[in-house]
Amino acid sequence: MSINILALVLISLLAAYVAWNLGANDVANSMGTSVGSKAITLNQAVIIAGILEFTGAVIFGKQVSATLATKVANPSLFIDTPQTFLVGMIAVLLSCGIWLQVATSKGLPVASSHAVVGAIAGFSWIAIGKEAIAWGNIGLICLGWIVTPIISAIVAAGLYSLLRYWLFERQDTLKQLREWIPWLSAALISIFGIIVLPTVVQLPVFNYLVLPKQTISLGIGLIATTGITLYSWNRLDEYQKQWFETSVLEKIMGKFQVLSACFVAFAHGSNDVGNAIAPLAAIVYIFHTNEVPINSLEIPIWILVLGGLGIVAGLAVQGKNVIATVGENIITLVPSTGFCAEIATATTILLASRIGLPVSTSHALVGSVIGIGLISTNQEVRWSTIKSVVLAWVITLPVAAVLGAVIFSLLLPLF
Repeated sequence: MSINILALVLISLLAAYVAWNLGANDVANSMGTSVGSKAITLNQAVIIAGILEFTGAVIFGKQVSATLATKVANPSLFIDTPQTFLVGMIAVLLSCGIWLQVATSKGLPVASSHAVVGAIAGFSWIAIGKEAIAWGNIGLICLGWIVTPIISAIVAAGLYSLLRYWLFERQDTLKQLREWIPWLSAALISIFGIIVLPTVVQLPVFNYLVLPKQTISLGIGLIATTGITLYSWNRLDEYQKQWFETSVLEKIMGKFQVLSACFVAFAHGSNDVGNAIAPLAAIVYIFHTNEVPINSLEIPIWILVLGGLGIVAGLAVQGKNVIATVGENIITLVPSTGFCAEIATATTILLASRIGLPVSTSHALVGSVIGIGLISTNQEVRWSTIKSVVLAWVITLPVAAVLGAVIFSLLLPLF
């Protein structure tokens, strides 16, 4: 291959740059509402999300789809020209890094997966032609843009209405809260556990147990639910001695919201890190084999670590811009509304995954916040912020496609 070791090092740094921007932008999906509701501070969010994002990326990052590069363009069309595919993946990294950098500087939450898809489509069109693009997948992504925020808004509004009726507007709020805590705990563990636990029980440490994996998952879930319930009851008793009724309710809901945000951060790290490192993994594969990966793509541990470190660094340095947009600039959040938004987001993403619809966490979260704002009697949705966010969503794929095409055209003669 004409690419040398020094070039591979530079490309790896480029992938870290993309991961940096991924952390700066997408991590707002997990921590934006918690910071906006004042359940945790921005510094606490950076620390919590940093640890969980890195852990999820390094330990479970291999579960992310290694066929990202095959969803939009068909790699088999590049069998005779692996160098062209390699240059295309470099263009993808540059395109995504630039676009995510611009969006983050403006405080706009965009979908990194859509940027990757757009960039791959752009370079593939230039390299081979429009027949190289899987237009059906592009259509599904566009459908996800429309459906995700709508479903998330409906779920969030329904959940918030339920809690408002049974908790917030009752005379015996704290008595009701004590009865609801086990149910809230079970709901939290059930929704996020379905995302995380099936992956956790695949760790080698669980191979020594003779119990079925499903039983282990249920056992972990039951223990976690019981622990959260007992802890919350204890906090409720302590808070009742110090705070007014409304403050006690929001403080308890704040504990639930922080837990939900932790699960989202962990899941985000394990899934979305692939948007930054999958192109690098493809490049490394071609560098070593001089072949295009067709059916599978193994991701080395050093690439996972690189992606995890990049995400954490980007979150720490630039994450506050997008966190402020999601958590503060759409509606004013409190822990109870923030919790509803995150539960709705997780539910929507889970349902979409079950039916195979590619969606964006940022779309779901923004939709859920809007849903709560629309039915809240004391909240006003800041539509100017929504217009900016939606515009960023709409133009992400075409902008990334154009960037991918232009950068690919400029790079190809150099290799």
